[in-house]
Amino acid sequence: MSNENLEGKRWWIAVAAVVMQLCLGTVYAWSVFKKPLMTAHGWGETATQVTFMICIAVIGIAAAFGGALVDKKGPRFVATIGGILFGLGTLLAGMADQVGSIWLLYLGFGLIAGLGNGFGYITPIATLIRWFPDKRGLVTGLAVMGFGGGAFFMGKIAPPMVLSMGVAKTFYIWGAIFLVLVTAAAQMFKNPPKGWTPAGFTPKTSSVSAAQSFTYGEAIRTPQWWMLWGMLFLNISAGLGLISQLSPMAQGVVGKVNPNMTAAALAIVGGSIVAYASIFNGLGRLFWAWTSDAIGRRNVFLTMFITQAVLYILLPQIGSQILFTVVACYLLACYGGGFATMPAFAADSFGPTSIGRIYGMMLTAWSAAGVVGPLVFAAIKGIALYVAAALLILGFFLALAYKRPKPKEVQA
Repeated sequence: MSNENLEGKRWWIAVAAVVMQLCLGTVYAWSVFKKPLMTAHGWGETATQVTFMICIAVIGIAAAFGGALVDKKGPRFVATIGGILFGLGTLLAGMADQVGSIWLLYLGFGLIAGLGNGFGYITPIATLIRWFPDKRGLVTGLAVMGFGGGAFFMGKIAPPMVLSMGVAKTFYIWGAIFLVLVTAAAQMFKNPPKGWTPAGFTPKTSSVSAAQSFTYGEAIRTPQWWMLWGMLFLNISAGLGLISQLSPMAQGVVGKVNPNMTAAALAIVGGSIVAYASIFNGLGRLFWAWTSDAIGRRNVFLTMFITQAVLYILLPQIGSQILFTVVACYLLACYGGGFATMPAFAADSFGPTSIGRIYGMMLTAWSAAGVVGPLVFAAIKGIALYVAAALLILGFFLALAYKRPKPKEVQA
């Protein structure tokens, strides 16, 4: 295939990646299902929240395993498995509501959908990094923008669906959609030919070339890999904690201003705020990743960490629906920006050759944060926002201390 045809092919792969990530990102709208499930079955908040914690923990672990599979079996195989599992898990979540089994909810939405989500999430990232060495930040931001934006559609569409037809049917419909769209998008994925580079591309001196790439074993033995893991963990912990409680928090703010609003009306408003914030979760991924191509990955993380810390400290004093929505949108933009910038950060540091396994294993930070963030926000609501601010300040100092590892010597 000519270089011109390959140039066109890589952009079609990017389109498929966005479609896949839009479907997978609907998991972030979990909070719109939580209250209806608690009300219908009498489940406690923490017990219901465990579903989301399991899902996020499994996504990170599956992404680590899936990244190694992408390097060995190819992206189409892994992404197809991901689509089947994610759709099946969502269908099982509907059955869990129908039969009133929280354990089936854990199995379906938590374990099986989480496995499929993790396999699906890592595949386009690892694939696009290889196709776009000239636009690493932009293209990974574009792909994972879909993941952040997926919750917008679920946040806008799911609450009316739940009110009119119930949680079970809502999950059934979305499960069928995921089976079709994610598995169809998966068929587009393929690695570029060995040694291929875009026309006119010259690697930057600030990044590691394919010839200098670290193996997974070499990368994980460097302190820099663990520093990047820590930065990702701290940013995700704060963001996931907020996401897990965003709809109830929004309803609390709106309810204080409008005490006569019905529970149904508050649920719609809470879902809308989740949807608006989810747009910025997606846009932030594109904006911060694109910005990182210009000012550097480290500077992006420094900016995101310190600004978020200040806003988490101020958030408990906010009593305006508009201001709360604006702050939530920015915080989710930074949360998404961490996801979008880190793949390019890792590729710049360790090279593209083994990036599937190197970055995939780094996503175990997502698993750990998926437990820590939501648990903190559910268990210690009174000080959770201040704990999140402290985590982000720690992340700022970690980013401040980061220096790229010395590139490997290229053998003649």
